[in-house]
Amino acid sequence: MHILVTGGAGFLGARLIQALLAHDHGATIVSLDRVVCPIEDARLISWVGDLRDAGIQAEIPDTRFDAIYHLAAVVSGEAERDFDLGMAVNLDATRTLLEICRAQSHTPRLVFASSVAVFASDMPAPLDRYSAAQPQSSYGTAKAIGELLINDYSRRGFIDGVVCRLPTISVRPGRPNQATTSFASAIIREPLNGEPASCPVDPDLAMWLSSPQTVVANLVHALTLHGDAIGALRTLNLPGITTRVADMVSALERSAGAEAVARIEYARDPAIEAIVASFPARFDTRREAALGFDQDRDFDAVVAAYREETGIPAHAPGD
Repeated sequence: MHILVTGGAGFLGARLIQALLAHDHGATIVSLDRVVCPIEDARLISWVGDLRDAGIQAEIPDTRFDAIYHLAAVVSGEAERDFDLGMAVNLDATRTLLEICRAQSHTPRLVFASSVAVFASDMPAPLDRYSAAQPQSSYGTAKAIGELLINDYSRRGFIDGVVCRLPTISVRPGRPNQATTSFASAIIREPLNGEPASCPVDPDLAMWLSSPQTVVANLVHALTLHGDAIGALRTLNLPGITTRVADMVSALERSAGAEAVARIEYARDPAIEAIVASFPARFDTRREAALGFDQDRDFDAVVAAYREETGIPAHAPGD
């Protein structure tokens, strides 16, 4: 199986590639970014380029890809600050990729990483896969247009598409990025590492969250679904958990004690809060669960999984 991954050098893309290689020993993975994996694998090939470059556009059709994961994107905060860059990467490059797929001699499976940012927070909850997109950010708008294109290209038989709307991912290892939801990882990650963190939103704000491990497993699962099982509407809301920021902090305290919580400073940022508050926090994902997608148990389990992965020792009561 030949699989193309855009955004393969990113946090999610690199993890997905590792999971795909572990899942299918016959797979060959081509990334459009330079990927550094913790293991050397001859099945991984990196093409360093941009979907908007004519050279890359000419090279991709020469290889028969059975499946394509489209993860490359400008994150929400950066897309809001730089409208032209956000639309060029999040919309124009998506359309270019779809046209490349259309030119192939077969119908590839395309898994598109979308976002709950296509919705608005004041929509009737819980939302499901049939809820209409009503984005309130430029990032969400580009993702919503991409979803419509993938549904239409699938209807016409150009691709076999699956749109996976991702919850906010927490806890991400590494350093903060320019996503408006970056704090959702930072307020856990930094205190666990003995560093200060800033929370720019109201602690009562609720979010739709998923661990990176669960999101990656669900993206791998999306590759295996038959189109008939998904139906004519190729858009799915990946399962998550509804968690208030205050509840996330409580989970941190149960995991690492009051000293860790004391490292969080609350400094509300109206620009960040306006965007994040526009993302809905309650979904009905029974349909997705019936299709075999997984869900985190609770946020305590998410924190525990992060500690285990990063090797941070468990907190003992009374420490």
